[in-house]
Amino acid sequence: MGAFAEVGVVDATRFRSVLGHYATGVVAITALDSEGRPAGLIANSFTSVSLDPPLVSFCVTHTSRTWPRLRDAGLLCVNILGARQEDVSRRMAAGGDDRFAGLAWEPSPGGAPLLKGALAWIECSVDEEHTAGDHRIVVARVHRLDTHHDGDPLLFFRGAYGTFDG
Repeated sequence: MGAFAEVGVVDATRFRSVLGHYATGVVAITALDSEGRPAGLIANSFTSVSLDPPLVSFCVTHTSRTWPRLRDAGLLCVNILGARQEDVSRRMAAGGDDRFAGLAWEPSPGGAPLLKGALAWIECSVDEEHTAGDHRIVVARVHRLDTHHDGDPLLFFRGAYGTFDG
């Protein structure tokens, strides 16, 4: 059995390691910024919140330089990444000015970047934003959604990418 933390004393490295044992899907949250340029970030903290009204949520770090560009865009597109999109996730997670260089995408019905190969997409807009430690919890209202491609999801588990073998 592994080491355990006493109440109130949680090492950040250990926290990350333990929570890394929970497999998550990977999404790319995209938008066109105020200058019409595509912007995006990667999140694995995505989940549904409510069916009525339809709401989803994701978390972004306070230090994100991309989040203000996305938030100000108004319309976001959550792209649920497929197993063959690890390179897309790595590129968008790495930062830099042009995360979309060489990435194939088309406009979603509302105009936000819909990534080629994404399994599904969800158009939404920010409904609420909450401060939580070193992150922001974003609750977004869903406007349109659909499946895009068949295939297996891209997963993140114990600090590495993988796929569902089911």
